[in-house]
Amino acid sequence: MALIKISNLSKAYGDEYALKDLSLTIEENKIYGLLGRNGAGKTTLLNLITNRIFPTEGKVTIDGIDVASNEEIVDKIYFMTEKDLYPDSMRVNELFKWTKSFYPNFDMEYALELSKKFGINIKKKFKELSTGYSSISKIIVTLASGAEVLIFDEPVLGLDAHHREFFYKELIRNYTEEPKTIILSTHIIEEISSILEGVIIVKDKNILKNDDVENILSNSYTVSGLSKKVDEYIKDKNCINVESMANFKAATIMEKLSKEEKELISKLELEVSKVELQKLFIYLTGEEECK
Repeated sequence: MALIKISNLSKAYGDEYALKDLSLTIEENKIYGLLGRNGAGKTTLLNLITNRIFPTEGKVTIDGIDVASNEEIVDKIYFMTEKDLYPDSMRVNELFKWTKSFYPNFDMEYALELSKKFGINIKKKFKELSTGYSSISKIIVTLASGAEVLIFDEPVLGLDAHHREFFYKELIRNYTEEPKTIILSTHIIEEISSILEGVIIVKDKNILKNDDVENILSNSYTVSGLSKKVDEYIKDKNCINVESMANFKAATIMEKLSKEEKELISKLELEVSKVELQKLFIYLTGEEECK
């Protein structure tokens, strides 16, 4: 088990808060997407969860144990950071051995298998790797770590389409064979939307949404048609985005589509369609008003 509970968490740098009074529960054995615009506080949150920085207020617990007072509990987590934190002179195969000294459950055989599949030369020094292969080496270490919680911060940086597709398939295979908590923090939402079970959206230094992907998508829809008819329909709705062109308008609604609403949509001769997760994220975190 590795239940992560965050309670009234704040992190300030001087008078400026990066996160403010944030509370959140991350369930075990689930794949989450951590989404937010640049500067929203995603990396700060991940650093607090992994005890790399200390909170100004509040606490983070894993299985009920405060991470700030028990460093050993953090060993349940492997955090793949966007930044390269390894010595430039270290070779990839040395990185595997070094990781095993901190994570006893590190699977060397699996790491070597992944190295062949990804096509990485493990005898190369870290400084000799391209951006893509640097990301691949970190992906391999994370997947093979044996940790109960895997955190990936921008994992596909520099990866081509083939390697990105392989990573997603391997992530699912890893998760299926041995369920664990996985957190993916990325801007490439359209590529991961099909594998996510939960989504956490950070906005304005706090949590805007923390819900199952299926629930979020089933409680949103887009109506489109003649502008005046769309305006009539959305006047009392929780509208999160409107796009107009000439006398045509499309509006996205964040509500459950009821039988009565379907009848009204039909009466107004409007079209209804589903909303993609990436579009929802853009609309929810944007600054434009719905008009």
